[in-house]
Amino acid sequence: MGEITKNEFLELLEEFSGKTLDPKFKNIDSRFEKFDGRFEKIDQRFEKIDSQFAEVNSQFNKVDKRFEKIDSQFVEFKKEIIHQFHVISEGVISNVQLVAEGVVNLHEQIGETNKRIEDTRQEVLAAVKFSYAELDRRITTLETEMKDLKNRMDKIERRAVS
Repeated sequence: MGEITKNEFLELLEEFSGKTLDPKFKNIDSRFEKFDGRFEKIDQRFEKIDSQFAEVNSQFNKVDKRFEKIDSQFVEFKKEIIHQFHVISEGVISNVQLVAEGVVNLHEQIGETNKRIEDTRQEVLAAVKFSYAELDRRITTLETEMKDLKNRMDKIERRAVS
């Protein structure tokens, strides 16, 4: 066999491709078109999923904003509770101080009253001692006078008997 020229080779190639390659390429092209159709459907599904994700993200953003609002309200509520606690505790402390001052004053008054009672007791004891001393003196005087009277009566009775 001899050499094939370039033109002959191209003609053979064209004849061969027309008979065997073209139908195969057409078959491959139709398969690629089917794949393209499928990919377009998948792309549409992904676009739908993307829009659904965007909707979900939007809902999450709304929920996040609500949580932020609740958090800020909670912080304010906490601050208010702490403020009220401080106000109430200051009132309680003030009342306890007033009660303590009242107890101190009452203790002082009780001390003064005890002193007055002791002074009065001492005065009463002194008066009672004085009264007992006076009564003792009077009784002693009466006893002495009684003895004197008895002695006189005895003398009188002795004189009357003798």
